[in-house]
Amino acid sequence: MAGSTNGKQDEQALRDPVVHFRSYLYGGTSGLLSTIPTLIVFPVYKTVFRQQIHNTTVHQAVGQLYREGFVKLYRGVAPPLLMRTLNGTLLFGMQDTLLCQLSLSSQNVIPISALPALAGMGAGVVEALVFTPFERVQNVLQNGQNDRHLPTLKSVLIRLKSQGAVSGYYRGFLPITARNTLGSALYFGLKGPMCSFVAGQGLSPVASSFVSGTLTSMAISLTLYPLSVLVANMQTQVGGEVKGVMACWRMLWKSRQQSVALLYRGGSLVILRSCITWGITTAIYDKHVRPSEKLDNKK
Repeated sequence: MAGSTNGKQDEQALRDPVVHFRSYLYGGTSGLLSTIPTLIVFPVYKTVFRQQIHNTTVHQAVGQLYREGFVKLYRGVAPPLLMRTLNGTLLFGMQDTLLCQLSLSSQNVIPISALPALAGMGAGVVEALVFTPFERVQNVLQNGQNDRHLPTLKSVLIRLKSQGAVSGYYRGFLPITARNTLGSALYFGLKGPMCSFVAGQGLSPVASSFVSGTLTSMAISLTLYPLSVLVANMQTQVGGEVKGVMACWRMLWKSRQQSVALLYRGGSLVILRSCITWGITTAIYDKHVRPSEKLDNKK
């Protein structure tokens, strides 16, 4: 009887909309606070972006930004700041919602340990659907070659709208979907075990969450960086011949002289930035979630 009662309580908790709302709220809060390091390290991100699309060294990329001037240094910063806040809300909230649904509908079918990763994969698909247009606008704005004929955000939006969904806002959707689904699955699949392992080394809960978020992000960024380079090269140009994913990949691989080292040019800075932002995001989210879980258990 006690086991049956506990099972019913767990099921009611999984169906409780307040529990789901907290995940969206805490995810949004962690995403909002993580915009601070995003704003600070944006010049670093822009340097990496130039390396990705022009295959230049750090010195050459910095030289490009220096010649363009400080006024244009933060051109394109609005989309990633908005994305960070909305991304946290959507990613954590949607993953928790899908996890609860999977827990209710796939009992004894899918291993419990695999559910967070599976829910993360579904959240990654939704994330790609929502944020591909943001990433497209961001990449167009950051490409210095677009400054003359697309000088403002409004001009970029009008131009992309005129090209239709596939060639405009949703250019690069397939590699973005692949990157986001795999990245989200790895993040939610590894975050819990990694946090438990780190906590076993004697670190505090907040420190454990930060380190687990950092290490998990490092593994994901290192693995999926080539997809980010492909997306950047597909999305920077506006107009001209529209090539498919495989054609763009062959052009990218050829431009990198079929060298993995050149393909990963700028990767170290991306990994560093990702580790900082996702370490902070994970620590903030987990810090909010733990008291809520204790409160729900008391109920």
